[in-house]
Amino acid sequence: MTVTIATLGFPRIGPRRELKTALEDHWAGRTDAPTLLATAAKLRAQTWERQKALGVNHVPSNDFSLYDHVLDTSVMVGAIPSAYGWTGGPIDTAAYFAMARGTQGAASEEACAHGHSHDHGAGLPAMEMTKWFDTNYHYLAPEVSRDQAFVLASTKAIDEFLEAKALGIHTRPVLLGPVTFLKLAKTRDAGFEPLSLLSALVPIYIDALQRLTAAGADWVQIDEPCLALDLTDFERAELRRAYGALSHATPGLRLMLTSYFGGYGDNLSTAANLPVDGLHIDMVRAPEQLNAVLAHCRDSLVLSLGVIDGRNVWRADLQALLDRLDPIVSARGGDRVILAPSCSLLHTPIDLEIETALDPEVRQWLAFAVQKIEELAVLAKALNEGRTSVAPALAASTSAAQARRTSPKIHDATVAARLAATTPAMASRQSGFSRRQALQIPRLNLPAFPTTTIGSFPQTEAVRKARSAHGKGGLSDAEYAVFLREETARAVAWQEEVGLDVLVHGEFERNDMVQYFGEQLSGFTFTRHGWVQSYGSRCVRPPILYGDVSRPAPMTVEWWRYAQGLTDRPMKGMLTGPVTILNWSFVRDDVPRELACRQIALAIRDEVVDLEAAGAKVIQIDEAALREGLPLRRGDWEAYLSWAVECFRLTASGVADHTQIHTHMCYSEFNDIIAAIGAMDADVISIETARSKMELLDAFASYAYPAEIGPGVYDIHSPRVPAVEEMTQLLSAARTRLSAGQLWVNPDCGLKTRKWPETRAALVNMVAAAKVARRTLSTEGRPVPA
Repeated sequence: MTVTIATLGFPRIGPRRELKTALEDHWAGRTDAPTLLATAAKLRAQTWERQKALGVNHVPSNDFSLYDHVLDTSVMVGAIPSAYGWTGGPIDTAAYFAMARGTQGAASEEACAHGHSHDHGAGLPAMEMTKWFDTNYHYLAPEVSRDQAFVLASTKAIDEFLEAKALGIHTRPVLLGPVTFLKLAKTRDAGFEPLSLLSALVPIYIDALQRLTAAGADWVQIDEPCLALDLTDFERAELRRAYGALSHATPGLRLMLTSYFGGYGDNLSTAANLPVDGLHIDMVRAPEQLNAVLAHCRDSLVLSLGVIDGRNVWRADLQALLDRLDPIVSARGGDRVILAPSCSLLHTPIDLEIETALDPEVRQWLAFAVQKIEELAVLAKALNEGRTSVAPALAASTSAAQARRTSPKIHDATVAARLAATTPAMASRQSGFSRRQALQIPRLNLPAFPTTTIGSFPQTEAVRKARSAHGKGGLSDAEYAVFLREETARAVAWQEEVGLDVLVHGEFERNDMVQYFGEQLSGFTFTRHGWVQSYGSRCVRPPILYGDVSRPAPMTVEWWRYAQGLTDRPMKGMLTGPVTILNWSFVRDDVPRELACRQIALAIRDEVVDLEAAGAKVIQIDEAALREGLPLRRGDWEAYLSWAVECFRLTASGVADHTQIHTHMCYSEFNDIIAAIGAMDADVISIETARSKMELLDAFASYAYPAEIGPGVYDIHSPRVPAVEEMTQLLSAARTRLSAGQLWVNPDCGLKTRKWPETRAALVNMVAAAKVARRTLSTEGRPVPA
């Protein structure tokens, strides 16, 4: 009758980002595959041992990945596109990373370094990447075909279970469920529904589950987060069919069905009646569902209660949680209750203990992955042995919650007054787009298919070393400023040399597109080691938004002024928009998200106005994360999009009509939010389209999007350099959907994570592709150079 605790997954990257270092050493050729795999095994062992030591009863395995767990699932079931040349047998690391990152054809590094135009051979593009539900984690979308054949091509789940078993740790393996896998899958076969492959896929899952059973597993966690989405009756029926088959084929193995990021809603009856042994409930995102779940669930069903927030960093109020949990445990018995985070802890930093530089007052309000497990352990002990057994821990929790509610750091009367004085007119430009465009075209005097980049240039080892030295006091402010000016000047000169039309300063002074602004805004704090995986080796340190937001001083104006002084070509002012700052931060949970976003919008609006006053003709306000904040249920979209679009417009609408406002959006399926994108009323939007082969433009064409668009012509998430012909073909594909007068030419995203040789080569090819397009098309409103 004992309450136990579980984690649904743990961060993979290591406390000091050891996985990132190991991956990048391997990709650079400094280490071989066995060395990489040995580092991965060491990280797994440390993670399992740490969780066991913290008191986790159900330690997960197979939650680790070298790149992405969805890609791992594609590999497991043999869903490997034919382009990667797999013909059966084990998938080696070279093929795995080709799917994740693409491959490059033959070309010399020296030629790349000199910036000459090169066709680097075809190479292989990476698989399409997109956002994992409404998080900032990216996954590789499975690709399936009408004639797809599945096979158990990887035994990673079994191997890692046995690996942990050899260390004396009995784990609960984690699998991404078959229905969610197919719902996430893409296909190039017109009119084909990937979910129709379920009958062919389920036997592969049965094979894996039977092998896990033979290896000694007693529980397996199967993640079906699609249950938090709007599902059709057909999809619900497929869930019933799949789990009926899995349960029938694996007697003796207990299945824990997990969904997260929202409530079950109208899928609850389906979920509660599936032939599984346990059901996980996200009580953080959807606390209101608890009573309905309890009413629907049979007595024998083990409930996994996701009571600790797996996506944010705030310490829980343990007394309040116990008040809620006590009657559930009393009614169901402890042996049918497991306490857990709301979702995998993948989305949180690892350990607060190594954060020694945080403001002590703010620090006491926080809990990272390790501390969240400690909170679970306190809750379980209180439920099993009584609250007096953990009285000091409960008192500390209550004290921290009270201190946070009453802290003067949280509320700013000046911010509240400014927000109250905001009027609807402040969220509208002076004129409509056609009038603005008529003023902007002669002012900017750009050719057809104008070329630009999204903002950042490579953050080289020299840049990182200088930033680190400056942070540690080894480089004075003056010396660091000289270094940054030199880097900026080189980047501006090179852009002029290669022929880009609208330039950027390269953002060498910026550590991160959100962190840089958060560090200069009130209401934010930052960690030194609070890294979270975004994809592969890419990690971010989300700001922690704890209080009211304002802008004490201009943040980017001086760097823009310096860069514009180096060139006669337009220099973009580069800003991150309020919705992206919000969605890429750990956000305070004591006020509505839209209120915090409006505060940020007013702060960034001040920066936009100051950039225009300094002379900026083009200002880019990135909203890379606008769509990822979209609620999972369509019925909740309108409310979110209403305030999100309003916040962008509030930021952008303080300028004159002749100032051109750009925005950039990442990894978005635009069809279902295209009206909201139109309502943002930007003059130019740049989007990631290279991996989708311009298919994402269909939404803009169908909507008759009136403004200008920069569809990405090369994928910056891969080191591969696309040939001129490839980019020209993409522009031709774009031209079949949009008019020439609408089109800009740019990469998919910022170039911060790339190296200079591949960046130079790719941009040279991109400019060459734009020139080809100019020669083959008549202009629409802009002069074509001779």
